[in-house]
Amino acid sequence: MAHRYKVREIAQQSGLSEATVDRVLNNRPGVREGTRAEVLQAITDLDRQRAQLRLSGRRYLIDVVMQTPRRFSDAFREAVEAELPSFAPAVLRARFHLWESGASEVTVDALDRLRGSQGVILKAPDDPAVADAIDRLVAGGVPVVTYATDVANNSRYGHVGIDNYGAGATAAYLIQQWLNHVAEPGTGVLVTLSRNVFRNEGEREVGFRATLRGSGLEIVDVSGSDGLDATNEALVLDALRRRPDIEAVYSVGGGNAATVAAFDRLGRRCRVFIAHDLDADNRRLLHEGRLSAVLHNDLRSDARTALRMILAARGAVPPEPGRPSPVQIVTPFNLPSGVSS
Repeated sequence: MAHRYKVREIAQQSGLSEATVDRVLNNRPGVREGTRAEVLQAITDLDRQRAQLRLSGRRYLIDVVMQTPRRFSDAFREAVEAELPSFAPAVLRARFHLWESGASEVTVDALDRLRGSQGVILKAPDDPAVADAIDRLVAGGVPVVTYATDVANNSRYGHVGIDNYGAGATAAYLIQQWLNHVAEPGTGVLVTLSRNVFRNEGEREVGFRATLRGSGLEIVDVSGSDGLDATNEALVLDALRRRPDIEAVYSVGGGNAATVAAFDRLGRRCRVFIAHDLDADNRRLLHEGRLSAVLHNDLRSDARTALRMILAARGAVPPEPGRPSPVQIVTPFNLPSGVSS
């Protein structure tokens, strides 16, 4: 069978004979599994060495474009900057274009103004105008990787993020387990979203609703805060005043310090509070016992994956199959020390 390396190269790398390598590549019988594994490892090693040669001396300018609360963008910037040196011998530099709220036109303008970019990591609203801006970048030779929340119907190279439906279902499962023996039928569960235009939040909410169906708990939605404390507290206060039976919270979009403050202001107890992302606010709230659990994914791993995708799109490293980022359930008792989210 045809292969990207000559049989002689693979034989030299593996220390096996050319005849043995040929038998493995052509799936002939009589080859031990250990020998087959040695040949596959040799091919993997050759791939890695070829990638290193392609990367040697190359420079890449990556743009990170994100509409998100500062607590998240600060954590992701730290993760990206920590991962840049790991791509040596290539030299990667990052430019950051970050803001907290605004219409989709802000994102479109930021993307259209990029000059000299060799790849974009993008967290943006799911909007046709944003999709068109992505297509313009890709048509100009700039690969785009969406992060945390995807954008539909465009030519982006790939997406990095968690299984949002599964995360929402996990949050619903945890809340049911905690409330199972203490909540009355019809007890309210507050779901706070930053804004409906973010696809990841919608997927989380769908998973949450589907899993909670039939539980006897009632969902109360709050949306439009952009995940900012200043706007979220007023929205949560209004919901709590309307629904004195709310006893649990699933925070899809953030603003958790404001949600805690709203409960405190009214002297109300929150029995269960599930949130996303181990940012500075959530670490503090978890340590203080104000959050029950945080659904956490490693931002450094996400940053590394997104940067590698861009290099793969440019042909600098071999492509790897995409898979959702793993999610860890963090409680006050397994809170990682000294780890950024």
